Amino acid sequence: MQNVMELKNVTKKINGKTIIDNLSFTVQEGEVFGFLGPNGAGKTTTIRMMVGLMKLSQGDVVICSQSITKNYAQAVKHVGAIVENPELYKFLSGYKNLQQYARMIKGITKEKIDEVVELVGLKERIHDKVKTYSLGMRQRLGLAQCLLHDPKVLILDEPTNGLDPAGIREIRDHLKKLTRERGMAVIVSSHLLSEMELMCDRIAILQKGKLIDIQNVRDEETEEKDTYFFHIEQLKEAASVLKEYDCVNKKNGVEIKLSKQEVPAVIELLVQEQIRLYEVKLVTKSLEDRFLEITGGTKEEVQHA
Repeated sequence: MQNVMELKNVTKKINGKTIIDNLSFTVQEGEVFGFLGPNGAGKTTTIRMMVGLMKLSQGDVVICSQSITKNYAQAVKHVGAIVENPELYKFLSGYKNLQQYARMIKGITKEKIDEVVELVGLKERIHDKVKTYSLGMRQRLGLAQCLLHDPKVLILDEPTNGLDPAGIREIRDHLKKLTRERGMAVIVSSHLLSEMELMCDRIAILQKGKLIDIQNVRDEETEEKDTYFFHIEQLKEAASVLKEYDCVNKKNGVEIKLSKQEVPAVIELLVQEQIRLYEVKLVTKSLEDRFLEITGGTKEEVQHA
């Protein structure tokens, strides 16, 4: 896939203190790319530099082959962004808000406004005043503003912040639709690990302004062996039967590292020895597990990520 954004050695210093330290990565079209890290890791600062709200101390941001430091206007025309919260006129209707925004950009037609209203699911309430909207509806209206000029990159800082579970799911579904149907790149930060796992394709893990790692959310590593959990209760009997395997006892069973081809043989062995087997499942690391592993943090720190 084509790269639509690239950060090259991006650094930010304030009063001699390095806030963002030599950050480099690329974002591809058609993916949801996430920022994950504890409070103060530098997520919002990085986003502000991406959209030109904060000056870079060193480095560059390239958007659709245009440098933000050399050709700002050409670079940012490819970007739609909400940093923190969408700014809306609450005393106007949702439609009037979009009309006001459309006046700042040439070529946006009534048909285009109707299209984005349909896309974000606000057709039934678009003519109501924004002050009557729920938080989720305001987020969707902000999303509609960002989409009016057909950006190649959509940047959202904490888009699910303050939303209830239904609102979070709505935003997540809209973002997936944009990447799937329009090939748009979406860059999103969030403190909700579970939501990032459901929403993103790749995640950059930041800690103290440094890029620690970039992870595929759905682990695509093709190791020869994976860990499988065998739900059994006769642990002592199983230990003697499975002595040739490297077993780790767990509550209500054992974990064994096996190739896919070895799993049927282990099942057959247990059954032959009359050891009751209730379940076999592949053990996959959650995003939380990987975050802790990479950052060396604790579960308490994850709650503030």
